[in-house]
Amino acid sequence: MKTIRIDVVSDVMCPWCYIGKRRLEKAIEMLGEDVAVEVNWRPFQLDATLPKEGKDRRRYLEDKFGGSERAAEAYANVRRAGDLEAIPFDFDAITVSANTLDAHRMIRWAGEVGRVAQDRLVEILFRRYFTEGAQIGDDDVLADAAEEAGLDRTVIETKLRGDLDRQSVEAEIASAQRMGVQGVPCFILDGKYAVSGAQPADVLADAIHQVAGQKAA
Repeated sequence: MKTIRIDVVSDVMCPWCYIGKRRLEKAIEMLGEDVAVEVNWRPFQLDATLPKEGKDRRRYLEDKFGGSERAAEAYANVRRAGDLEAIPFDFDAITVSANTLDAHRMIRWAGEVGRVAQDRLVEILFRRYFTEGAQIGDDDVLADAAEEAGLDRTVIETKLRGDLDRQSVEAEIASAQRMGVQGVPCFILDGKYAVSGAQPADVLADAIHQVAGQKAA
């Protein structure tokens, strides 16, 4: 069996990253028994300038798109793609555009527990932000998500109050940018090949098979 490492460069405030997660899951189901994958979630920030408390969503959309109507047009494709992946996006529920640095720190800590815990936490953060409108830059919201994912809430709360791994996460984001990652999601296969964007599941599965074949050769 060939094991392929997949590093998913992602931001939890990116709706296409949520869609990309669903499509990757489908792609993994398409793989044969001769290919296994190890999925690791890597940090990226679409907007590192956002303050810790985030920014009023309406104002953020006005600054980014020029108003709510243009934002609705921009999100129309996202909604359609979300429907196909059974993701009930509720953009109207989001009142704050969040700074996601602390969320990425927490995803890193979950990875130290294991890939299953990390994947579970990423799913919870996506769900809470995009379907429940939670402020995922808030420490209490993050601690709730960690507890739901099976992490030790007290430990997470203590870590969030400090600066543990802040510089490491920022350095990892900078490293991704130097590698040429400008948008997310970006799937890096075995540290050598990159697939950019929320590609269809069959495209991802084919790319994984190709890398597995080259690895075998």
